[in-house]
Amino acid sequence: MFTLAWPWLLVLLPLPLIFRRSKQAQQTVGGHLQMPGVGEAQTLTLDNSPNRSRWPYWLVWTLLVCAVARPLWVGDAIELPSKGRDLMLAVDLSGSMQIEDMVLNGKTVDRFTMVQRVMSEFIERRKGDKLGLILFADHAYLQAPLTQDRRSVAQFLTEAQIGLVGKQTAIGEAIALAVKRFDKAEQSNRVLILLTDGSNNSGSITPEQAADIAAKRGVTIYTIGVGAEVMERRTLFGKERVNPSMDLDEAQLTLLAQKTQGRYFRARNSDELEQIYQEIDKLEPTDSDQLSYRPQAELFYYPLAVALLITVLMMLSGLAAVQALVQRFPRSAS
Repeated sequence: MFTLAWPWLLVLLPLPLIFRRSKQAQQTVGGHLQMPGVGEAQTLTLDNSPNRSRWPYWLVWTLLVCAVARPLWVGDAIELPSKGRDLMLAVDLSGSMQIEDMVLNGKTVDRFTMVQRVMSEFIERRKGDKLGLILFADHAYLQAPLTQDRRSVAQFLTEAQIGLVGKQTAIGEAIALAVKRFDKAEQSNRVLILLTDGSNNSGSITPEQAADIAAKRGVTIYTIGVGAEVMERRTLFGKERVNPSMDLDEAQLTLLAQKTQGRYFRARNSDELEQIYQEIDKLEPTDSDQLSYRPQAELFYYPLAVALLITVLMMLSGLAAVQALVQRFPRSAS
């Protein structure tokens, strides 16, 4: 975006016109030039000729005033890093996340598709925070380290696939890995959001042991249990209603959250999951005083350079005119 730092200086633009009108009696710049040996009848006027164009002078003055007004090119706003939260997202990629018991925009989808959609919107809202992504199944893996690049974290989540890291559920390893990554970051509010639809059945550390370590390191854990409570499926004898979340260990997830001064949430559908993330936004609010700046580029040297070029051309033109007169008058005098 183009702007002027000191636009009020543009009031100087009509100054030459005002000065010229107030000095009507002194309209000639060079006056009359008398050449030796030339009579009064051969007196010439240089700069005061009515046919002499004045637009170059006006153009130079306009360019100089524009340069003094400091033209600037202002770029798009860039957010400055702020001291927010280190927020790690741990997402279950076990085989049970493929169960299609969720409804999204009127369509039945699997659990992971619903999680990807709602969590991506949550990531977008966390301005000022550093976000990281852990995917876990048989083991836990760091997919994205703590960063303020929210788009990259959301992209990594979108590209993840069920079965990418196994079929089982290593909740303890996911917590331990998050704590380890927090230790490498600067001191801040450390939050882990762990989302799963099952219970711990893999890994080299138990969830309780990992939660104890997290509590000592100042990590708050919010656990989310995903899965519908009722689902219809076809059998040889017709339809039957089953509970697709039988493997979800809510007692364990509640205990993990309590150990770290966090909370356990239950997400039976996409609306409840969205409400959970909104509740976490309230419990762990982002920095409302996000600072930003707009990069600026000085442009004054462009009009200044053009004004200088025109001035040089005018000087050369004037010098050529004087030389032409000097060469003509001796011939006239003879």
